[in-house]
Formats: sequence, structure tokens, C-alpha cells
Amino acid sequence: MNTSDQWFIVKQANGHCVIVPHPPDQEDASREQWGPFASEAEAIARRVGLIRAGKCQPQ
Repeated sequence: MNTSDQWFIVKQANGHCVIVPHPPDQEDASREQWGPFASEAEAIARRVGLIRAGKCQPQ
């Protein structure tokens, strides 16, 4: 799998989760993160699940 084909979910300090198309930076490594996912659509679906599970705040 190519790095450009990987998507990640990173939880921000305010509780919102963002989807990024690259591995999180070193300073983000201490934050909660999920992935890699094969597509942006899969990452979006997983973020919805994280919101429903109470791990992320809706935007």
C-alpha cells in the first residue's frame, strides 16, 4: 500500500476528529489516532462510528 493511499483519523484537542491523507506528524503522535484506511470513504465511515461511540465530537 502506498502512503498516498492511506487515510488517518486524528483527534484534535477540541475533541473533533479530522481525516488526513498522510500519517500524523510527530507532534500529533500523542493524540488519539486511527488508521490507516484504504480510502477516504472508509475513513469517513469510521469517523461516523467514532462519533456514535462518543470518542469524537461531531463538527
